[in-house]
Amino acid sequence: MKRMELRRCKEFSRMKWRRRRRWTGDSGSRGNRSVRTKVKKLQRLILGAKGLKPDRLFLRTADYILQLRLQVNILQALSKIYGPSH
Repeated sequence: MKRMELRRCKEFSRMKWRRRRRWTGDSGSRGNRSVRTKVKKLQRLILGAKGLKPDRLFLRTADYILQLRLQVNILQALSKIYGPSH
């Protein structure tokens, strides 16, 4: 059962979550609005990032990504230690 769950996790991680982008003739205000929207979404995802300026937000995001990677590495190590023998 664990192997099936692991396979599903790997498949899920390989999925691409990108939306198709339409080409609009102008890249002015519409593109700027899109960036602002994405920054606001990122602020909601990262704890304590609400109201941060974009430069600080990106630094906080990078720290958050590193923290998540560390947690994954720790969990993988623990699963090797306490997991079933192969």
